[in-house]
Amino acid sequence: MKLSDFDYTLPPELIAQEALSNRDASRLLVVEPDNVFKDQTFRDIVDLIQPEDLLVFNDTKVLPARMFGQKATGGLIEVLVERLLDEDRLLAHVRSSKSPKVGTTLTIEGAFEAEVMGRQGALFELCFKSGDHRKAIDLLEQFGRMPLPPYIERSDTADDRERYQTVYANNLGAVAAPTAGLHFTSELLNALKAKGVKTAQVTLHVGAGTFQPVRSEDLSEHVMHSEWVDVPEAVCQAVRDCHARGGKVVAVGTTTVRSLESAAASGTLKPFQGDTDIFITPGYEFQVVDRLITNFHLPKSTLLMLVSAFTGYDTMMQAYEHAVEQKYRFFSYGDAMYLSKAEPSKQS
Repeated sequence: MKLSDFDYTLPPELIAQEALSNRDASRLLVVEPDNVFKDQTFRDIVDLIQPEDLLVFNDTKVLPARMFGQKATGGLIEVLVERLLDEDRLLAHVRSSKSPKVGTTLTIEGAFEAEVMGRQGALFELCFKSGDHRKAIDLLEQFGRMPLPPYIERSDTADDRERYQTVYANNLGAVAAPTAGLHFTSELLNALKAKGVKTAQVTLHVGAGTFQPVRSEDLSEHVMHSEWVDVPEAVCQAVRDCHARGGKVVAVGTTTVRSLESAAASGTLKPFQGDTDIFITPGYEFQVVDRLITNFHLPKSTLLMLVSAFTGYDTMMQAYEHAVEQKYRFFSYGDAMYLSKAEPSKQS
């Protein structure tokens, strides 16, 4: 398949610019086999997931990763942290009229300095330095801004600190939210628990690369970005137990899918910790995941390719057409879908 196969027309007014006041008030498009589409609300997820199922979340927590500053010459810069390396060092995208050289000192938010230590591809290795020797994470927490996606055309607000974060976020390290999880509330989680639904948590620190466009019409030429993932043995056992009792593994978000499928890349699900650059396109045979809760994804994106591989290309594109016609809200602060894995013959 080609990149152009994953294009669709989206009216700009359907791109959600604000989060709903109630997380679980989002709409939910349930996509069933044979192209049956049901328009429901996210609260209905409690009825869709059964006691024998396993609900798997990505518990990553979003860093306040965007900051502004200037070079010694006075030139303005924007820093978007991609990954923490240790207490003082991190990798970041640095936007400026001219890329800073190694050894350059940057002043960030008028409050502390960052020295450019080197380059790793498009990323800069920075060392944060403050007069009171605070750690990089502390400086981010105080001076950083929530890294809203580029299609949200406004500056972040105090409300985004809470809303662009899942209620179960635990492991700090992402620069983009695992957005399918934004719809869950503590009340919904308690209702699922009361129903007997088992849960498990993986960690995938979503990177800024998730927003990078695919530039090659030939998908085999696309170089997928890497993200850090942790799938512990407890999750692997929970998956085995779920399938043994006849339940379905329900992944909350494409990042959870990428985590679980990376851990099963050998053909057997086993603990995995490290970077993954798994690129899932139609024709991929899913090893672990049976159901998927996900938001709507950008045209020509790798995530649209993933959900097309999961549910079937024709079904997915018709679902997106339905969502546009019914004026669903799209992308990070938008509505959600509940998808079932297609039969192998229908996934391409």
